[in-house]
Amino acid sequence: MKKSSRTDALTTPDLVLLSLLAERPMHGYQANQLLEFRQVRDWAGISRPQIYYSLEKLLRLKFLRAAAAEDPSEGPERRVFATTAAGRAALASALERESWTTVRDRPPFLTWLALSWQARPEAFQKQIARRRAYLENELAREKQTLRDVMKEVGHRYHEAVWMLTLTIDHMALELRWLRRLQQESSRRARARNPVYEAKS
Repeated sequence: MKKSSRTDALTTPDLVLLSLLAERPMHGYQANQLLEFRQVRDWAGISRPQIYYSLEKLLRLKFLRAAAAEDPSEGPERRVFATTAAGRAALASALERESWTTVRDRPPFLTWLALSWQARPEAFQKQIARRRAYLENELAREKQTLRDVMKEVGHRYHEAVWMLTLTIDHMALELRWLRRLQQESSRRARARNPVYEAKS
């Protein structure tokens, strides 16, 4: 099925808002508060200005509707919106994009690691220690978030639980890998057979 250009043009902030407003009608300020409460910015890049830009864009596309009497003097922060049937259909179509499952992340730490052979030895160890401390703090925070979510959801078969357990498993795996890296770093050596140009 060919997707419309309107659906293809939907950004991640657009899709997050369509999903959020499909739960219940709310205004922009409430949407922003809920995004912060649910720590959505941990997994989706969406800023406060993007919220209001997306609200106006989705309204123009008729993917949202005003859910309450509008007072123009209140502005977009207090206008209440809800996702329309067309908006829910557009969201469902956008979730069928192949790119959701075939794009690799480029985490800054991985870039740093690729370039780290140029770092001073003491800086290398310091950065590894920083990464470990950061992940340990984040792991503790995510575990607490998971406990809070489990209280709210009441079972393990929910997308928020799956997301958090995946994140926790990734962090735990990287922490184990970092401990091994610290043990192996003294044996670091240059490539024995470097290749500098592609063979024809």
